[in-house]
Amino acid sequence: MNMTKPGIQTLAALKKSGYKSQSIKDELRNNLVKSIQDGVNIFEGIYGFDDTVIPDLERAILSRHNILLLGLRGQAKTKIARMLIRLLDEFIPIVAGSELNDDPLIPTSRYAINLIEQLGDDTPIDWLHRSERYVEKLATPDVTVADLIGDVDPIKAASLKLTYNDERVIHYGLIPRSNRCLFVINELPDLQARIQVSLFNILQEGDIQIRGFKIRLNLDIEFLFTANPEDYTNRGSIITPLKDRIDSQILTHYPDTIEIARKITDQEAHLTPEQIENIYMPDELKQLIEMIVFEARDSELVDEKSGVSARLSISAYENLISTAERRMLKNKEKKTQVRITDLWGIIPSITGKVELVYEGEQEGPYNVALMFINNAIKELFLEHFPDPEKQRKATQKDPYGTLRAWFSAGNIVELLNDESNEEFSKKINTISGIEKVIKDNGVSDKNELFWSELVLHALAECNMITKEYIDKQFTFKDQLAGIFNDFNEN
Repeated sequence: MNMTKPGIQTLAALKKSGYKSQSIKDELRNNLVKSIQDGVNIFEGIYGFDDTVIPDLERAILSRHNILLLGLRGQAKTKIARMLIRLLDEFIPIVAGSELNDDPLIPTSRYAINLIEQLGDDTPIDWLHRSERYVEKLATPDVTVADLIGDVDPIKAASLKLTYNDERVIHYGLIPRSNRCLFVINELPDLQARIQVSLFNILQEGDIQIRGFKIRLNLDIEFLFTANPEDYTNRGSIITPLKDRIDSQILTHYPDTIEIARKITDQEAHLTPEQIENIYMPDELKQLIEMIVFEARDSELVDEKSGVSARLSISAYENLISTAERRMLKNKEKKTQVRITDLWGIIPSITGKVELVYEGEQEGPYNVALMFINNAIKELFLEHFPDPEKQRKATQKDPYGTLRAWFSAGNIVELLNDESNEEFSKKINTISGIEKVIKDNGVSDKNELFWSELVLHALAECNMITKEYIDKQFTFKDQLAGIFNDFNEN
């Protein structure tokens, strides 16, 4: 790798230095070989792909392939593409003033060829940093051939006093100007079919045609495309001949485990120093967020073809912290702990990031989001506590007997969303039997408030007590108490 910018400013000095030209595909390959041999992780910060996507990607680079990353939204496709610049040399030489980043030893454009013919070894050299060799284009239906390939520029023709028959009147598009660069097209299926056709020769033969000009440019480009699966992208698809010209198609996927998902969320979530310092988030709540996302991905109410992005858990994490922060500020408190009741604040993060099927739309996005939250609460509860349904049917003593008896006596717990730390703890601590349930099951005393609240919410999901959410308040009570109260009122 060229690690520093050489002090070479002319073609003669470049030749004397012993510089040898290489294609960008060879450059990526050679630097990857060295990285693997040296044990350098080029894809640091990409989690869950160590045995799947990353090996496929490395094989494609070693094979000097153009690449298609195919997967649902929020699967780090663009992040991976941007990391590939780490495999480029730090600097490469170009002919000074060249629009197409011409290699001084193998010039491509008419400008560079003419300049070298005129100046010879005195041709001036510039150096291009690898950060300038990454070009990204979001495919949209309004992208034209002129945008990507180029067109005749009437203004250039007039200013240079040239006819349209002169090659110098051409305004090159984004792809020719990305010569010797990594060129990424995101959401490839969104390109109209006729625009995709314009990529055929560039991928296979490297020549282009602009407004009747037959130009053969030995373009040196590493192409990387990203796309959602064709069956989901209703706006279009990748046409078969173009797919055939893309050498490697690599399938991405969502995290397989909660642990990997948590690593991604912790890395990508943006929190302020004040939030980190003043708001305590129990580890179990971090796990609960990921469980909510896994619930959404497994739900029959969500369109599996659209997927559930990793951005959901990131946004939910940020919203959950902000919900606790807002409550803390309203109560003029200096510190607080995130609560399960704060999960109501992540509903906007869910409803905006899941695409529901017909049955889900009938339920309503808000109710579906609550369902995901409640199912995750119940699942986490059953990982640490005995199932109340099984215990009730069993012959041994019911571990929740004292707790149920307390609610059967007519006691009610009302938890406000914006309740102060003191009031919230006081109400939780008045519930008889809940402390014994926690201690008998050996969960951490450090998060006793969290576990108490989890038991409360989970018993409602197990139909041991009822839970109502009205006017920014959760109300927990015995199932029959409400019926008897209504009866007595009548």
